[in-house]
Amino acid sequence: MPSNIELLPAISAKPIRLEGKQFYVDAKGDRLPSVTTILNATKPQEQRERLFNWRQRVGAEEANKIAGTASRRGTQTHKQIQRYLLGKDTVCPENSISYWESIKPVLQDIDTVRLVEGSIFHYDLGYSGKVDCVASYKDTPVVCEWKTADKPKGSIERLYEHPLQLAAYLGAVNHSYQDYGIKLDHALLVVAIPDTPAEVFWFEPAQIQHYWQQWITRVEAYQKLQKLEFDW
Repeated sequence: MPSNIELLPAISAKPIRLEGKQFYVDAKGDRLPSVTTILNATKPQEQRERLFNWRQRVGAEEANKIAGTASRRGTQTHKQIQRYLLGKDTVCPENSISYWESIKPVLQDIDTVRLVEGSIFHYDLGYSGKVDCVASYKDTPVVCEWKTADKPKGSIERLYEHPLQLAAYLGAVNHSYQDYGIKLDHALLVVAIPDTPAEVFWFEPAQIQHYWQQWITRVEAYQKLQKLEFDW
């Protein structure tokens, strides 16, 4: 378990769903769309077609079953990691043990835990989210994201929109906690895989800046879509 836990103050946020979209409402009642809502609404046509073709190939019932299983394993693994990072009991449920064993060696290099499953808001750009972890990885302060998969991704390109998600969370963490001297420019994405060591994707500042610019473009596209809906 991490030897040093220095949690930042939690930001009050209430998750709500409206017309299939996820939002977070802050303590003042301000409602901002989540990172995943923005990414889903502005998903490139190529990715939409890939998902559509996959659902057509396996059938709607099987696709929903696969998605549900993936969601449950992801939730269970996240809860297990959360308990570990907060120094709590880490007895792992049977059906997520293989993912836990995959990612645990990476977590042993995590220390100085500042935030776990923390709500964040970026008021200047108008979005919100919940970040998996802010901590130090091998002595470098980072934003961390934990993912699960049945097989290795193999390359950053096959992470699809996860790097944009990371950049968005990093920007919102810096915005939300700027008064606490938080200024992150590195990120870590770890993919837990059954019976296989977890994949570790490390993002340097130049890469983060690259994905941050893409993220800003997606936020602007989302805002245009919202204006069109409102005008309609």
